[in-house]
Amino acid sequence: MNLRNQIATLMRYELRDELRGGEVGFVVLPFGVVALLTIPMAIGIDTPLLQRIGPGIYWSIILLFGVLVTQRHSSLAPPATRDMLRLAGADPVARFAATTLATFLLLLAFEVGAGFATMALYDPALDSWWWLAALLPLTAAGLSMIGTIAGNIASGLEARTSLVPLIVVPIAVPLLLGAAQATEGLRVGAGILRWLLLLAIVDTVLAVAGVLTARSLEESAA
Repeated sequence: MNLRNQIATLMRYELRDELRGGEVGFVVLPFGVVALLTIPMAIGIDTPLLQRIGPGIYWSIILLFGVLVTQRHSSLAPPATRDMLRLAGADPVARFAATTLATFLLLLAFEVGAGFATMALYDPALDSWWWLAALLPLTAAGLSMIGTIAGNIASGLEARTSLVPLIVVPIAVPLLLGAAQATEGLRVGAGILRWLLLLAIVDTVLAVAGVLTARSLEESAA
């Protein structure tokens, strides 16, 4: 089986597991919406203030609750499953790509769902909404790769699931900065190309790092 077929097969397995459990759609997304809802309740109905802080709160929620999505996928492959895939000849690079793509799709769905809730609760005044078609995927891609790499680093350790957030959150700071500043640029009508470029560079570095370290990380977890 070539690399492309391995990636497609493994990605279908992870997405099928999510469809069966529904953790992202029935647990992570509702709790994310509740978190967005508690802020207006705490600070009061100050429409100009909510419009100003809404995008920043949105991206903070995406980072914090997105970690739950990446953490879940980092724990999908217990040692027995990893050993089976290794014996079956699954390429570590294919596993990295498949997990990243599956997590990317789930994170993108979470971003869109939380985005609708943010628009309803905060009514942010953004210019050029179509830029979000680039901003959301770039952020989701970076966060999914960080989560996959963190899961590979922590795999094989007894406390691996608790280590993933400690690895993901600090590394994801450039993503949060770029996404928040780009959204603020859309709010005030400023240019955001430099922030999109930052996100693209971070994603590229993470993709290269993930591919180059996939085999060595799997060997260290064996």
